[in-house]
Amino acid sequence: MTAQNYLWIVFATIVVGFLVVDLGYFNRRPHRIGTKSALIQTIFWVLISLGFGALILVFLGKELFAQFISAYLTEEMLSMDNLFVIMLIFSFFNLDEKYHHKVLFWGILGAVVFRGIFITVGAVIIHQFYWILYVFGVLLIYTGVKLFSDKKEEHADFENSKVVRLARKFLRFTPSPHNGQFVAKENGKWYFTLLFMIMLLVETTDIIFAVDSIPATFSISQNPFIVFTSNIFAVMGLRAMFFLIENILHKFHHLQKGLSIILIFIGLKMLGGIVGIHVSSISSLIFILVVLSLSLILSVIFPKKI
Repeated sequence: MTAQNYLWIVFATIVVGFLVVDLGYFNRRPHRIGTKSALIQTIFWVLISLGFGALILVFLGKELFAQFISAYLTEEMLSMDNLFVIMLIFSFFNLDEKYHHKVLFWGILGAVVFRGIFITVGAVIIHQFYWILYVFGVLLIYTGVKLFSDKKEEHADFENSKVVRLARKFLRFTPSPHNGQFVAKENGKWYFTLLFMIMLLVETTDIIFAVDSIPATFSISQNPFIVFTSNIFAVMGLRAMFFLIENILHKFHHLQKGLSIILIFIGLKMLGGIVGIHVSSISSLIFILVVLSLSLILSVIFPKKI
């Protein structure tokens, strides 16, 4: 077996092991995740991700290491907008905090499956039609420019969203969360609960965000191993990060502009290949780190006016 195959085993063991332990032991009963617990879990996933990156550096080389870290950081930044929408969904439906963890857990589990499918399909398409990367480049530049001027919508009406209307058309729902169950029996009939509806919205949100994040990751690396592992490590840390920054996310208001600059940069980097301009993975990583750092620093120095 190759070194990459061994790393696949390490990766699968970490992800599957944590999901089993998390659901089967630490969070068997619905409860609110405190700030301390969220901080510990966030640090855990950051260290695990960096540790895995170190293994890539040792066994696969600095080029793939730089690609992994660049893809991981880009995905984490893209996840910030994902977190914002999830917060809006929970707030809109006034979901009890003790159920947040369960919705996020199953939502992230679904995200792992769907992203695996999308990445596999993307890898096959790129292998057959390499020019699709240039399409990704144009898409990222467009997304970055649009993101730079976009303002977040804080009053979204999820009740009238296409997902909710379609679900209500084909499924029978009860407004009660039924103590954290997704399906419950009322008056002799089975109903899907409000919790299931919210999970559908969270899952759909991740799929929509994957349309941006996966092309961005493929624009950084065409190695399916790097694309998948960086995506999943970022997604796995998303839930803990939600509880940690739930009340302070709005303070990092320059992060969106930083992300837009990074997306434009990655898009231009891909299009540069057409005219023979090559930017190394190390240079890309340095650029991403600088922009991310400046976004956070400027958000603190120049706080958002209320």
